[in-house]
Amino acid sequence: MAAGFKSARAAALENGWSESTYRAHEGGTRTIGQDDAERYANRFQAEGVKVTAQHILFGDPVIAREGITRIAARLKTVPLVGYVGAGSEAHFYSVNRGALDEVLAPQDGSSNTVAVEIRGNSLGKLFDRWLVFYDDFRRPITPDLLGQLCVVGLADDRVLVKKIQLGKKEGLFRLASEREPEIRDVAIDWAARVKSMVPRFREGAGLSG
Repeated sequence: MAAGFKSARAAALENGWSESTYRAHEGGTRTIGQDDAERYANRFQAEGVKVTAQHILFGDPVIAREGITRIAARLKTVPLVGYVGAGSEAHFYSVNRGALDEVLAPQDGSSNTVAVEIRGNSLGKLFDRWLVFYDDFRRPITPDLLGQLCVVGLADDRVLVKKIQLGKKEGLFRLASEREPEIRDVAIDWAARVKSMVPRFREGAGLSG
């Protein structure tokens, strides 16, 4: 972003890289080789920060402490309002007591966008500690949320990331995810469709994204 690319897709397309490979490198799910690190370093120079292959492969405390902090300060942020459980067990996390932190805003963010952080593995281990962005809060929920992946607040104060389906009884719903058993016939207090999800980058305490 600091080098002028609006998204991972834009960086890949504008440089003729495989989008899937680049996303895997950026997300940390595929090892970056020396040649790729040098290729990225050549394209990701930013004002006030000299990027090298070594920085990409092994990190650099100066960039982490000074360069990224400077860059992040110029970028838009949204509030991190809480933590959510992705699993079928009860996770009692607050999402309505003010911002806990600030994180980098998604490309399609609005003035109403907020983020929560996933704590759990039902969406897969990869998604534990990912950020989930949403901005269209519904209470009560509306029919267009059926079949959609949502941040869901239950009547018993659990907050989960689940796909909403109709339950067997009127006014109750099923909550589904690929890796966990369904939660059946529960009352939903509120829900918001997931706008986007990204892995959380942590640069010490405070601003992250």
